[in-house]
Amino acid sequence: MKLAIQLLDKKHEKSKFDCGYELLNNYIRQQAKQDVNRDLSACFVLADEDNIVKGYYTLSANSIKRTDFPDELAKKLPPSYADLPTTLLGRLAIANSLKGKGFGEVLLLDALNRSWKTAESVGTIAVIVDPIDEYAQNFYSRYGFLLLPTSGKMFLPMKTIRDLFE
Repeated sequence: MKLAIQLLDKKHEKSKFDCGYELLNNYIRQQAKQDVNRDLSACFVLADEDNIVKGYYTLSANSIKRTDFPDELAKKLPPSYADLPTTLLGRLAIANSLKGKGFGEVLLLDALNRSWKTAESVGTIAVIVDPIDEYAQNFYSRYGFLLLPTSGKMFLPMKTIRDLFE
């Protein structure tokens, strides 16, 4: 099976996507294309040669309150920034048939690479994720994401991402 990461398009078959989380299944099946059309997010799919969606992630612009970041990071930034620009990795899901085979990492690294490339043109201090459960939180922790002290969200500083790809 040959797989490729592509921008979501009408050619992609997403109706049977199943990652085990109804929220994530319903998003790709019913909402993702509408969000893309409204410029609310970009959706990238992992699709096979028949254009069947096997995984996906979304990216969008975001901001986080300065007070949500750990003090050691926030104190290094100009105090005039009440809100800090970030990139939101809003959703990331892999079909049950591919779980445990490293494709979650492939999608995550692709998302981080795209975020880093965007950061060369548009300011962003970190990639933010909002893990759906403890399993997802552990997944992101393995890649260096840190918990924001005031919420269940996690972040990976752009400097860390830049070091990964330079």
